[in-house]
Amino acid sequence: MKFSESWLRSLVDPKLSSEELSHLLTMAGLEVEELDAVAPAFTSVVVAQVLEVVKHPDADRLNVCQVDIGSGTPQQIVCGAPNVAAGLKVPCALPGAELPGDFKIKVAKVRGIESSGMLCSAKELGIAEEASGLLILPADAPVGQSIRQYLDLDDHVFELKLTPNRADCLSLLGVAREVGAITGAATSLPVVAEVPASIADSRAVVLDAPAACPLYYGRIVKNVDAKAPTPEWMKRRLERSGIRSISALVDITNYVMLELGQPLHAFDNTRLDGAVHARMAKPEEKLLLLNEQTITVDADILVISDDAKPLAMAGIMGGEESGITLETSELFLESAFFAPKAIAGRARRYGFGSDASHRFERGVDFGGTRRAIERATQLILEICGGQAGPVVEAKAELPARQPVRLRTARAEKVLGLPLGADRIAGLFKGLALDFVQQGDDFLVTPPSWRFDMEIEEDLIEEIARLYGYDNIPSPAPQARMAMLRQPEAQRPAYRVRQMLADRGYQEVVNFAFVETQWEADFAGKTAEADLIRLANPIASQMAVMRSNLFGGLIANLVTNLKRKQTRVRLFEVGRTFHRDAAAVPVAGYRQPWRLGGLAFGGALPDGWASGGRKVDFFDVKGDIEALLAPAALRFEKLVHPALHPGRAARILLDGVDIGCVGELHPEWVQKYDLTAAPVLFELDFAAIKAVVVPVYTELSRFPAVVRDLAVVVDRDLALQALFDGLKQDLPGLVTDLQLFDVYAGKGVPENKKSLALRIVMQDTQRTLQDSEVDAAMQQLIACLEKTFGAQLRA
Repeated sequence: MKFSESWLRSLVDPKLSSEELSHLLTMAGLEVEELDAVAPAFTSVVVAQVLEVVKHPDADRLNVCQVDIGSGTPQQIVCGAPNVAAGLKVPCALPGAELPGDFKIKVAKVRGIESSGMLCSAKELGIAEEASGLLILPADAPVGQSIRQYLDLDDHVFELKLTPNRADCLSLLGVAREVGAITGAATSLPVVAEVPASIADSRAVVLDAPAACPLYYGRIVKNVDAKAPTPEWMKRRLERSGIRSISALVDITNYVMLELGQPLHAFDNTRLDGAVHARMAKPEEKLLLLNEQTITVDADILVISDDAKPLAMAGIMGGEESGITLETSELFLESAFFAPKAIAGRARRYGFGSDASHRFERGVDFGGTRRAIERATQLILEICGGQAGPVVEAKAELPARQPVRLRTARAEKVLGLPLGADRIAGLFKGLALDFVQQGDDFLVTPPSWRFDMEIEEDLIEEIARLYGYDNIPSPAPQARMAMLRQPEAQRPAYRVRQMLADRGYQEVVNFAFVETQWEADFAGKTAEADLIRLANPIASQMAVMRSNLFGGLIANLVTNLKRKQTRVRLFEVGRTFHRDAAAVPVAGYRQPWRLGGLAFGGALPDGWASGGRKVDFFDVKGDIEALLAPAALRFEKLVHPALHPGRAARILLDGVDIGCVGELHPEWVQKYDLTAAPVLFELDFAAIKAVVVPVYTELSRFPAVVRDLAVVVDRDLALQALFDGLKQDLPGLVTDLQLFDVYAGKGVPENKKSLALRIVMQDTQRTLQDSEVDAAMQQLIACLEKTFGAQLRA
C-alpha cells in the first residue's frame, strides 16, 4: 500500500514527524517498507509566467524570454527548452537557487545575453527521471508562489508492507483509522452523502451466484464528459500512490478505491443489453479483458454479464468490449462485495493480477459498498458533469459477524501486562469495535472491515499492537529447569554434522522439490504414478518431491565446477518423500530423514605431499565407516539407477539396509558435463544417530602372534563372502583378520586371484605356544579349502 503523507494527514494529523509516524506504524504491525521524499531538496524556485519569447540573435536553439516571477519587474532569462512559449506558467529558479545535483543558479551571460535565472523541467527539479521540455503548470497556478508549496514537494511517500490479514489498511480510510487509534489524534474521515437521483434511468441487477456475490450496487450516470481533465490534486495523489493517471472517469474509480478501499468498475452503459448478472461462467465462455488478453473462463470463475454476454471477471478485471473510453457519455457504475474465496487465486491462474483482486481476495468492507458508489458519483458529477440515476441494490446473505469473547485475565497473562478492563475498553473504542462488557470480560463483534477477528487471540493481538510492542517489558524468564538426559546410545544431530565437517565435508541445504528429470535419472522413476507431483509448484523445474538427495548434490557440484572449484566435499541432511499407504503422520507419504554426501576431486587438498591422487570409492567408504564406528558394516554389490553398475554397494548394519555408496553412473557424468565421476552416498539418518555403546573388553598383556597366509581363489569370489565363511569357523585365538594384498597375473592361474591375509592371534591369560598357533592356522586353511576351494599359493 503506497500513499502520500499529505493525503493521510488530511484525514488524521498526529503531532509527529514523518519518521516518528513511520516508526509508530511499523511497531503497530503496519510495516513501513519505504519512506521517501517526493522531491530532493532545492531552494528559490517559484511559479513564473512567460510573457515574451524571441530568438537569441547568436544561437538558433536558444530563446530570450521575459518572465514574470511575481516581483513586479519582468526578468530576462535565456532558455533552450523546445516547448517554451509566451503565456505558459513554468517553474523558475531564481539567482542564488540551489538545484538537485549541487547545481547553483547565478546571473550569467549566455552568448552575450544576460540571463537572470533558469526555467526548469521536472528532471531538473528531481521529480522525474526524464523530461522533454519545461514542466508546464496549470493556467491558474499563482505567479510568485514557491514551487515546493504549489506542488506540495515537501510531501513524503509511505509504502506499507501489509500482511494478508490486514486488508482493511489497503485504503487511506483504513490507515487513518489505525493512526487515530494508535495516537489518539482526531480523525476527519470522508463524509459521503447520498447523491439524489436526477433521472429515472436504471438497470436491473440479478444475483445468480449469491454465495460468491452477496451484495451489488449499480447506478447509471448519463451525459458525462469523459474528456474532462483530472484535477491536479487527484492526479498528484494517484501518482504518489503508484497509479498512473489515465482519464477522469478511470482516475475517479481508482481514487475511491485508494481512499475507501472499495474497488469500483464503470461500464459503458450503451454497450449493455438487459439486466446485469453476477453469475458463474458458462462452459467454454470467452472474454476479452482490458489487458487485451482473451481468456477461456473456467467454470469456477465469477463473472459479471448482461443478458447476452460476459462483461468482466468479477472483482478482477473488466472486459474490453464494455469498457469506458474518451467517447463514453453514459456509464453504469458498479460497487459490489465479492466473497474472498470466490476471488482468491483466480487472477494468478491466468498469469496476471490487479489492485481489485488484491483487495477482494483479502476481504473488502461490505459495510462501505454503498458509500463508495455515492462517493464516486459525487466526484463524477463534480469533475465530468452529468445526471445520476437511482442506486439499484441486489442483496443476499452477507458474512456473519460472530461475537468473540475476550477474557481480561487471559489477555494479561499472555501479554504479561496489568492492563485492567478499563484500559482494554479504551483500546477497543479507539478501533471503533462494537463490544459488550460483561464484568472483566468483553464480547466483541468484529466490524465489517475486519476479516481477521475470529478467536480470542486475535483480540489479544490487537491489544498488543495498540499498547505498543516496544512498550511491552521483556523480563528475563524464570522457571524451574532441569538438565535433560542425553541417551548414551543416541548421538545428537549436530554431532553427526560436526563429524562430517571434521572430515572436510561442507553442509548444503537444497529444496525438497526437484526437477522431474532428476527423479528419472537418479531414482529411476519414470512412471507418473511413482512421482509425488506438486499441485502448485513455485517453478516449472521444481515440480516433484525428491525421493533421494542425489539430484541436489549433483546440482551443487555443477555450480562449484562452474566456479573453478576442483575439490568438492558436500553433505546434506534432509527429508525424502515416498508413497506409503500406511505412513504417518501424513497419510500416504513416508518422509524419512536421510544423510547424503558427495566427494569429488583430489583425495587430499593440493600440496607437495598430496601426490595428486583422486578420491575413489574406498575413500568415501572409509568416511562412512568412521561415521558409524565402532559398528561393523557390510558392503554388498548393488545396482542403482544413479550409480556405476560395478562400483556401487549397499550398506548393511546388523543385516538392515541403511543406504548406499558408489560412483556416479557414467551416463550421468556425461549428461551433466562433469569432468570425472563423483562418489555419492546416502544413509538413513536415524541409523547414523544410533551409537553402539562401548563394552569393556580386557586387553591382553601377552604378545600377539602374526601369521601371513596367501591363498588362490576364484576371481569372482567376494572378499566379504570369504570373511563371512571364515568367521563361522574362526578359532578362538584369532583376534583380527585382514586382507593386505590382492594379485592376479603371472604365476596365478587364469580366472583366479591371490589373496594375502594377515592373521593376528592372542590370548589374554598366557603366551601362545607354536603348536596352538599351527593348529589354528591348519583349521583356517582347512576351512578355506573346504568352503571356497582355495589353494595355498606356492
